[in-house]
Amino acid sequence: MDASYLQRLERASSLLAAARTVVAFTGAGISTASGLADFRSLGGLWDRHPVVTYGEFLASETARMSYWAMRRELIPSLLAARPNPAHQALAALESSGRLQAVITQNIDGLHQRAGSGKVIELHGTNMQASCLDCGRSWPIADIQSRLDDGDKVPRCSACEGLIKPDTVSFGQSLPEQELSEAFRWARRCDLLLMIGSSLTVQPAALIVPAAAEGGAVLVFINHQETPYDSLAEVRFAEKADRVLPELVHGVISRT
Repeated sequence: MDASYLQRLERASSLLAAARTVVAFTGAGISTASGLADFRSLGGLWDRHPVVTYGEFLASETARMSYWAMRRELIPSLLAARPNPAHQALAALESSGRLQAVITQNIDGLHQRAGSGKVIELHGTNMQASCLDCGRSWPIADIQSRLDDGDKVPRCSACEGLIKPDTVSFGQSLPEQELSEAFRWARRCDLLLMIGSSLTVQPAALIVPAAAEGGAVLVFINHQETPYDSLAEVRFAEKADRVLPELVHGVISRT
């Protein structure tokens, strides 16, 4: 095993064991081992389907048809995905009392399915859809059944309003309450685990430097470089589903 990796693992384990308030910030990279590809990657959904903004979704039936064609392809993979060892490691870290919150850019619900209790979803969730007019909600599996049955633009059965997954689309603001709560946790933590994010999507990416400005130690677990790598005390380019279980096991075994 790489001596450098072991040294970094030991250093990160020591930092994590000494921390009082730990927060995790996660992006698409934590879910790739669950079979969910990064939307932005070559050949990903956004490479094959035009991006539909929120304004376009509201204004154009053609745009709505395009949006739902992409979702019809996406939803089955989300429903079939299962938490991987990285999600499970964070849930175990929370159960041990060492992790206070998970802030995620992901819409896949895998943190909750792994057992994490405190999850702040900055971009909403794709596991539920709601009527934009009356607020009625459905599990996303119910909407997928309608799409598979030929419904190209699902509408509310109660009021005929537009249905949309409870995700943040381009042109939509991030939910104010969740964003404010995420920044509060970032500024009060003394260690932040950043896992699987490019840190290029604003304003969510600013949460990480906000933690550093608040005095937190940063540990990065990310395959690619980010604009904030220089802030990290320890950085892993190895896969999250390898690093996190070993890191968390090392910390919990110290107690």
